[in-house]
Amino acid sequence: MNPTIRWSAAVAALAAATGLLTAPPAQAKPEKCPTLTLSEGWYGDNRARLQELIDTHCAAKGGAKPVAVFDWDNTVIKNDVGDATLFWLLRNNRVRPPENDDWTTTSRYLTPEAADALRNACPTGVRTLPTATDGRCADEILSVYAEGATTTGGEAFAGFDHRRMEPQYAWLAQLLRGWTTRQVESFAAAARTENLAAPVGATQRVGTGEVTGWVRYYDQQRELVRTLQKTGFDVWIVSASPEPVVDVWAEGVGIKPSHAIGIRTTTEHGRLTARLKGCGSVRDGEDAMITYIDGKRCWINQEILGVLGPAAEQVQPAARRQVFAAGDSDTDISFLRDATGLRLVLNRNKNELMCRAYDNSDGRWIVNPMFIEPKKRRTSPYPCSTTGYTGSDGTAQPVRRADGSVVPDQQDSVFGS
Repeated sequence: MNPTIRWSAAVAALAAATGLLTAPPAQAKPEKCPTLTLSEGWYGDNRARLQELIDTHCAAKGGAKPVAVFDWDNTVIKNDVGDATLFWLLRNNRVRPPENDDWTTTSRYLTPEAADALRNACPTGVRTLPTATDGRCADEILSVYAEGATTTGGEAFAGFDHRRMEPQYAWLAQLLRGWTTRQVESFAAAARTENLAAPVGATQRVGTGEVTGWVRYYDQQRELVRTLQKTGFDVWIVSASPEPVVDVWAEGVGIKPSHAIGIRTTTEHGRLTARLKGCGSVRDGEDAMITYIDGKRCWINQEILGVLGPAAEQVQPAARRQVFAAGDSDTDISFLRDATGLRLVLNRNKNELMCRAYDNSDGRWIVNPMFIEPKKRRTSPYPCSTTGYTGSDGTAQPVRRADGSVVPDQQDSVFGS
């Protein structure tokens, strides 16, 4: 026998006997990527494209987590949790009168006409407004919130930047003045219990009218959120409902309050005020920006991506932006456009959003009908080339691509049967 072979065999035998030699470790099997299993409700190849995104980032695990951001109302759930909470507040006498019975203190954008209408409709000198029995007061509050107008048709809000602020949405957060965050969460939890228990299509009486009385989580979105989390995505909610309300609902899809951003108000002596938190160049109490259109971009950049000061209002370099985004409304357009991977749109026939999604200039947009009660096909084209975009001053303008070219009118092609 060759001496070298004999010596090697002897060393191997000795090492094996003394435990100094172990077999080389078996190569680890590649981790199986999480898979979306629900097929019902997904249009065309949407689920496949989402799965492709999941597989791509599953295979590339390591380093900074990719970010996914979902709008909440009518994106992750059917119907609106802000609406549901206000309806509960009105039915249960939980709206406090304004400071010094002056309704202009609730919103700097409330018109004198609306302030007068609210003052005439609602009693003064009470701890909470008796909206469960006082139909006139409940109707006026509901009209200002839901319609942006008084019950007689007068404009309720004016003087705001339409790309940063929606005073109707902000007003709900401001009407929570005087309550603690914990109390508001308890109100939202009670409304959640009622709305999830009510049958689909149920209504409830608020004031002298009937309003929506049910909410449902979308099973498809719940699965998508959890699958993205398993893949390693940092998943967030950004909503134009009050943050304590969103916190209560978001946990139903496995998103903790620390990862939910809503309209935030300041606190004083442990109680919420009617003044709004600021973002970017907007300071607390200036009440000029909420999580709405460009404001959603600011809050995402500031709270998720760590961009401080005025820079948070700007589009960030691609490497710093969210990879995935999902929304259903024009209120979501800026943060959807910022997403570098896929942008999931639920079709609610919103002009600017559908213009951009159907134009699909970079191939990253996917459109899906709503998973519950999807909209039927819109018969007329979306007016992209003329009035699809709302400017900061509220004027209707053409929808433009990043290069300045005008998006042509788009036909509705993804809809419910």
